[in-house]
Amino acid sequence: MTGRQALPLARTRKRLAKAASFLREVPALIVSLPFLLIATFTLIAAFTPTADLNRGQLGTLTLENFRLAWQAADFPRLYGNTVLFTFGLLLVQLVTVTTAGFALAQLKARGRNGPFYLVLAQLFLPASALILLNYILIHKLGLSDTLTALALPYVASATGAFLLRQGFLQIPRELIEAAQVDGATSWQILWRVLLPLVRPHLAAFSLVSLVYHWNEFLWPLVVIQSPEKRVLSLGFASFARSAESGMEWGLIAAGAILVALPMVLGFLLFQRGFVEAFTRSGLKG
Repeated sequence: MTGRQALPLARTRKRLAKAASFLREVPALIVSLPFLLIATFTLIAAFTPTADLNRGQLGTLTLENFRLAWQAADFPRLYGNTVLFTFGLLLVQLVTVTTAGFALAQLKARGRNGPFYLVLAQLFLPASALILLNYILIHKLGLSDTLTALALPYVASATGAFLLRQGFLQIPRELIEAAQVDGATSWQILWRVLLPLVRPHLAAFSLVSLVYHWNEFLWPLVVIQSPEKRVLSLGFASFARSAESGMEWGLIAAGAILVALPMVLGFLLFQRGFVEAFTRSGLKG
């Protein structure tokens, strides 16, 4: 084959490869289309005056909706409560899931799989199935209508314990035995040897925990009654109900963006780290 004949063939193969790559992405584009439409409408509505939006016009872009939403829903207090709840809970969870995962990975006694199977069984229980039992327990403890009550059912995470156990099991046993020969205690082995090696698992769990609890609505709705104890999801729901009666779609869209903005910014800033964490931990979104 001459050089002149090979050149068009290479171009054809390149075009076919591009077409095949595009076709592989079509299902993902179709699935994401409804979400993209909702996100696009929310962005447009948030920056458009409500009067223009109700007339079907774009009008002049403005930040007025954000100013009105910020004043109407007491966002500073809602942000404070949500940050205290989500990040405080995450700090406690990092301790509990690390120690639980380490114990599940290192157990050697007969029947050592029993506790692990109990953890697995909890993974199949939907959180909504435990709401009544959790509420009764919280009420008997006298913790109703507190941020502590919000966090208490999630202190021990079965997902986190399972994820960390799998991470600890991937570490070569020889590494632990070498540390034991050097006289390291179990806590020193965990803190100085094993913990740095399961950072991707901790990062992946932290992201899942933060996003889940930042957006959680049902449990806060059950356990929180005082307006000053509300978190963002509850505060936004109350704000959206009052704005919906006046067809203030721009206000609702601005409020939704204010609720989601911290998580979106955090993901964009640390996107590469999060993707690496999920990849190395074996989790897939």
